[in-house]
Amino acid sequence: MYRKTFYAAMIASTMLASSIASAASLTIGSSTEPSSIDPQFSRTGNNQNVAMQIFDRLLETDTTIGIHPALAVSWENTDPLTWQVKLREGVKFHDGSPLTAEDVIFSLTRAKDIPNSPAPFSGNVAAIDSMKAIDDLTVEFKTKKPAPDFIEQVGFVYIVSKKVAETATIEDFNSGKAAIGTGAYKFKSWTPGDNLTLTRNDDFWGKSQDFDTVTIKFISNDASRVAALRSGAVDLIDSVPPGDVKTLSSISDLKVFSIPSARLIYLALDSARDESPFVTDKDGKPLAKNPLKDKNVRIALSELINRQLIVDRILDGSGEPAGQLVPAGVAGNDPTIAAPAFAPDDAKKRLADAGYADGFGITLHTSNDRFPGDSETAQALGQMFARGGLTVNGVVAQPYNVYTKGASAQEFSAFIFSLGNSTPTSATGLRNLLMTYNKEAGTGSFNRVRYSDPAFDEMMQAAMGEFDSDKRIELLQKATAHAFQDMPVIPLFWQKVHWAGKATLSYDANMTEDTSATLAKLAK
Repeated sequence: MYRKTFYAAMIASTMLASSIASAASLTIGSSTEPSSIDPQFSRTGNNQNVAMQIFDRLLETDTTIGIHPALAVSWENTDPLTWQVKLREGVKFHDGSPLTAEDVIFSLTRAKDIPNSPAPFSGNVAAIDSMKAIDDLTVEFKTKKPAPDFIEQVGFVYIVSKKVAETATIEDFNSGKAAIGTGAYKFKSWTPGDNLTLTRNDDFWGKSQDFDTVTIKFISNDASRVAALRSGAVDLIDSVPPGDVKTLSSISDLKVFSIPSARLIYLALDSARDESPFVTDKDGKPLAKNPLKDKNVRIALSELINRQLIVDRILDGSGEPAGQLVPAGVAGNDPTIAAPAFAPDDAKKRLADAGYADGFGITLHTSNDRFPGDSETAQALGQMFARGGLTVNGVVAQPYNVYTKGASAQEFSAFIFSLGNSTPTSATGLRNLLMTYNKEAGTGSFNRVRYSDPAFDEMMQAAMGEFDSDKRIELLQKATAHAFQDMPVIPLFWQKVHWAGKATLSYDANMTEDTSATLAKLAK
C-alpha cells in the first residue's frame, strides 16, 4: 500500500508589497562567481547562489533545510506512480508573461540534458516517466517507479520560461538575454571576474525586498574580502575565514552571522581506474597498478588524517570531524558511525599488507577559493600523508571555476571537494555522490571518481522506493553504514559557515550556505 502524502498550501503571509520608502542598495563581496547564469547549468553553490536570486523553484528551504512551497503551493501523491502539483497563481516572469504548467514541464525536460554541465540536475528529474498539464496551473507527473521523495527531487530544479529558453544558448543566459526568471531580482549585467548587478523585481510574487539594486563583487581572496567589508567597499561578505570571526565580531559597526552547515568536505579518490594519472612509485614514475582501488589503502589514508587537528588549527574550531555524508540532525545520519580515528600505526600496517610498505607517490588537487581553508587543508593532508610514508609529489591549488572542470573530467587522482546537503534527508546526496554513475537513471551525477558498488546501489534503490518515512530513514542509515565501510570517499569535516555585514543589515545564516540578497534585510 502506498502512503498518500499531501502538503497543503503554505502561502506566504506577505505577498507582493509596495516598494520601500527610500531606495537602498546592497553590495555583496562573494568568494566565488558563477560559471554561467543559466540556472540549470550546474548545481554547484557558486552557480546556485546567483540562480536563486533571479529564478525560482517549486520548493524553497528555510535556514535549517525544512522545505516550503514556492512556485508550487501543494502536491499530492494520488497513487504510487502519480503526483499532482498545483502552481501558485499570479506568478509572472520578468518579461511579464505568466508562469504556467508548460514552463514547468519544459524546465524539467530541459534539466536532464544540459551540455557540458559539471554538476547536472539529471538526478533530480530521473524518476519522471511522463508529464502533462491538467490545466494552466496543474502538472500531473507519472514516475517510472514509486518515488516517495519525488517532490524533493523535482522541487529543487530552477524553472525557466519556455518562451525564452527554448531556443536560448548559454551565451544568451550569460548576456542577460535569456536570464528571465520569476525571482525577487532581475538580471542587469555581468562582468565575469568583476561583478554581477541585479535590480529589484517589483512584481515578485513573494515578500518585498529591501534593496533597489544589488551588486555582487567577486573577491576570491579571503583577506581582500574581509578588507573590503572593513573599509565599507562592500556591505556583506560570505565565506568569512574562521580566524577572522572573533575580530569582526568585536567591531561595533559590523555583525557576524553563523550556523553549522550540512556541507561535507571530503577527499575523493580515483578508485575505479586501473591506472591513475597522479599516482606514481617512490621515484615519481607512473604505477601500472592503481593502489587507490584497494579498500585497505583508502582506509589507511583515512587513518593518516588527524581531522580534529585540521578543525582546530585551520578552521579555528569552525567545523566538526566527519565520518559519513550528513551530520546529526539530517535524516539518514547514522549515529553509530563516528569520525575515523587518527591511527597512523594501523595505517602503516594496512599499507604494508596491501603491498605498499614503502608507500607510493601521489599529488593532491584542491580549489583555493571554494571554502575557507580549502588549500590549507590540502597542504595539511599532504604533510600527514608524507609522515605516513607516502611521497607527496605536489599539492596543486586552482581557482574553483577551473578546478571543478578538471575534477568532473576525471583529471585527478586525489582531490578535495565538497557536497552541500540541501534536502531534508541524505537520499539525494547519497544518490548523486556514491551511486554508480548512470546518466539515464540519474544516479552518480557528482560521482567524479566513478565509484561503483552494486550492493550499495540495491540498498539505495530500496530506500528510495520506501514510502514509510521511518523505514526509509532506517534504510538510508544501513546504506550509509555499508558504503563508508568501503571508504569510497574520505570524509573530512562538516563546516560551520559565517557571513559578516554592516550592523545596519540582518542576514539569515543558513545550513545550505546560500549567499543571496533575498536573505538580507535592513536591520530594524
